[in-house]
Amino acid sequence: MTARRFFARRPAVVCRIHDAGHVLAHGAIVVPRSASCGWSLKPPRKLGKLRLLLFEKPMSAPDDGPLQTQATGETVMRYHLCWKHRDLDGVMALYHPEIQYNDFFQNRTLGLDELREYVQASMPRAPDEALEHCDRIRLDGNTAFIQYQVTLRGGQGLVSFRASEAITVRDGLIWRVNEYASLVRAPGAGKASGSQRPAASRLGLSPRQLGFMAEDLQQYFQRQQPYLDPELDLQRVARECGYSRNQISYLLNQVLGQSFYRYVNQARLQHVLSALDQAVPPLRVDELAFAAGFNSLSAFYSCFRQHTGQSPKAYAKQISLRARAQDNP
Repeated sequence: MTARRFFARRPAVVCRIHDAGHVLAHGAIVVPRSASCGWSLKPPRKLGKLRLLLFEKPMSAPDDGPLQTQATGETVMRYHLCWKHRDLDGVMALYHPEIQYNDFFQNRTLGLDELREYVQASMPRAPDEALEHCDRIRLDGNTAFIQYQVTLRGGQGLVSFRASEAITVRDGLIWRVNEYASLVRAPGAGKASGSQRPAASRLGLSPRQLGFMAEDLQQYFQRQQPYLDPELDLQRVARECGYSRNQISYLLNQVLGQSFYRYVNQARLQHVLSALDQAVPPLRVDELAFAAGFNSLSAFYSCFRQHTGQSPKAYAKQISLRARAQDNP
């Protein structure tokens, strides 16, 4: 039964998933309600009871109907909690022996023997990490529908992946997962080429893995400040971040929408602007530019004007005037 048919013919009641008294990131679940069935799925709040719920055998029921919808909701809730708490063995235990996981973003189909490595690479890195869910989890018989968003930082404007999953449950276990994802850019974020999915498939990258890669790249630049080296190149960045050159290149060009040197020069410019705010007049902007890793003043001036709308000289003059005003109130 399709989601459209389900929502067209039956009213729904909303209920929440709780984890030890807190609403989980998955948000609310919608379950069908008829005149003869007014129940709603509301798990116990206490962790002790929740532990029992996690390991008890789900009820079996026909593929369609309120009892099967409830059983599907319980299985999907356990699946969600195992993901949330990074319980790899728990996730794997919920997969049916005949599981077929279709990742349409990568054009990959994975069986049980391939899923462990895939799941481990996609799991949250921190216990409090949560995806941004675009809609409630929706249940219909033996199928659950989930929509979420993965936002990548470091691009020009907002860059994110919107993903959806259709999860089918059989015998209380996850039997089918169809996962779809598309890249969404805010206005002004640039355009990616039309070959994103084939490239991502060749490189073995899921949306969540691309999100981890963007985070790793940003933290590497913030903590290690490799941009201070004027000879910095893509090969070194990829090696020190733990990825291949092609993976970093794909992330920058196809996802974040900018070249490697543009990304590096933006980091250098932020370093210069921070130094200018802390410097004592007279300000030597050219010296700060070279100290930040720029190897030519023309590249620095172009990057500076594009980012601030001013020349370095005009910007430095504003800082000097502001400093004088503070010294002479």
